[in-house]
Amino acid sequence: MHKEALSLVFSNKRYLALSATIFSVLLISLSIVSEFIFFSPNFLFYVPVYDITNFSLIVIVAALSGLVISLSIYRIHMLGSGIKRSGTGFLGSIIGASAGACSCGSIGFAVVSEFGAVGGAATAFLTNYEIPLRLISIAILGYTYYVSVKGITTQCKITK
Repeated sequence: MHKEALSLVFSNKRYLALSATIFSVLLISLSIVSEFIFFSPNFLFYVPVYDITNFSLIVIVAALSGLVISLSIYRIHMLGSGIKRSGTGFLGSIIGASAGACSCGSIGFAVVSEFGAVGGAATAFLTNYEIPLRLISIAILGYTYYVSVKGITTQCKITK
């Protein structure tokens, strides 16, 4: 069921390019924000041993986001599904991206200085629960992947 639906969607190179683009943009931006990629004084990519779990979760969220958003857009364009049925993939992507974006140093300080005590509480929450939030977003993206593949298989009458 999964193989047939994926080959149907990704036989169109636009969806393959869209998925790769979303994966790349999310991976690079979350790696910069989570301070795995540095640009000054030289370009440096570094994942400390104690942060391998966080980096692995970033890779998984980026890959699933690219896959799920491509499947969701395919369902919306080709099969006439509503955005409500495909919207969970966008929600999981936003949760995963925001879990990594708001907990790191520079953005965390900006949030604290902009919103005061409320910003500090939000930054502390996101810092403490960064891994569980990413795991929740992975679960949401996994569920959306399953529902999308099942919908594409059913609506396109793909047989095993």
